[in-house]
Amino acid sequence: MSLNDPRWGNQGNDQERDRPKDGPPDLDELWRDVNRRLGGLFGRRGGGGGNGGGGGNMPSLSPRQFGGGLGALIVLVLLVWGASGFYIVDANQRGVVLRFGDYIETTEPGLHLRLPFPIESHELVDVTGVRTIEVGYRGAERNKVLREALMLTDDENIINIQFAVQYILKSPEDYLFNNRHPDEAVAQAAETAVRQIVGRNRMDFVLYEGREEIAVRAKDLMQEILDRYQTGIQISQVTMRNAQPPEQVQAAFDDAVKAGQDRVRQTNEGQAYANDVIPKARGTASRLAEEANGYAARVVANAEGEASRFAQVLAEYRKAPKVTRERMYIETMQDMYSNTTKIMVDTKGNGNLMLMPLDKLIQSAGAGEAARSEPRSAPGAAPVTDTSRQAAIGDDVRSRDFLRNSRELGGR
Repeated sequence: MSLNDPRWGNQGNDQERDRPKDGPPDLDELWRDVNRRLGGLFGRRGGGGGNGGGGGNMPSLSPRQFGGGLGALIVLVLLVWGASGFYIVDANQRGVVLRFGDYIETTEPGLHLRLPFPIESHELVDVTGVRTIEVGYRGAERNKVLREALMLTDDENIINIQFAVQYILKSPEDYLFNNRHPDEAVAQAAETAVRQIVGRNRMDFVLYEGREEIAVRAKDLMQEILDRYQTGIQISQVTMRNAQPPEQVQAAFDDAVKAGQDRVRQTNEGQAYANDVIPKARGTASRLAEEANGYAARVVANAEGEASRFAQVLAEYRKAPKVTRERMYIETMQDMYSNTTKIMVDTKGNGNLMLMPLDKLIQSAGAGEAARSEPRSAPGAAPVTDTSRQAAIGDDVRSRDFLRNSRELGGR
């Protein structure tokens, strides 16, 4: 209520005070009241007074003036309503325009115009920002969500897997209209894909050597599922945060891991020992085989040589049997006595015991031949004296006597 209102405070219209309270409203008074309010709205002030009013500082409006002000107000409202159709799309966004809730178009970054609300509306969607979904944990790895993290492997073991999925939007309209909760769809697709892959592999593969492979296969399977549901989402990366047995069986699992490591260590030690022994055994076998082959070749060569010598002796024997027979006998006896230490005793003599140390005689004969073949002493050796020369000559004579006696024994 304005301060210029004649009804403010004790001011007022006497006619209004005199009018009965239970009667119908006065139309003239209502019109004057509307004029005063419109005058205060548009800031108009005047010097003339109204009919029977105490606040004569506001002029009254005629119906024509009232219609002009209302039209200006309507035009102003229309301009503001039309200007609400302008909107700006940032570089990392796309604008989706809707007409009465139905999809019309997708706009690129920049300034755009659409029909004002409620005819058309728009939604701005970030298409370059990387979004992350965590499965099996929230925020930190210690904040586990066992309902999502516990999975069953192919060998019927339970493991705890935590991973994160990063994705971007490739189709804003599909992201907005084809699924009610697309982010939850990503989480469900990620859990489904990882459970399927884990369920087809053994626990050791999942925990150790197959973590990177599982992440790659999970990414491809998730993308296939999301494309089937037309979510408009592109999976950029799947990261395996943690994979381990449940806490309830961690101690038993550690013991099993240690046992497996001991088995691998002992296997490696056995393999190293085998790598050391087997080559030696193969070398020994190869050496024995070569020695056997050499022995066989030597025996065969000796046999062939003996056969050839026999053939040559046979040819000479046919030419001179007696001479050949004596030579063969002498050579045989020489070979036989050269390898024995027996003593020859003449029992048909006059009773005197005559010993013949054949081994000493043969050694003396060998020394005499060496002395004859090397008459000059080598530098630094002892000089050859007359005594040693006479000893060598005596040994040679004794050897000739021995050979002569051997022929006579052979003739007897």
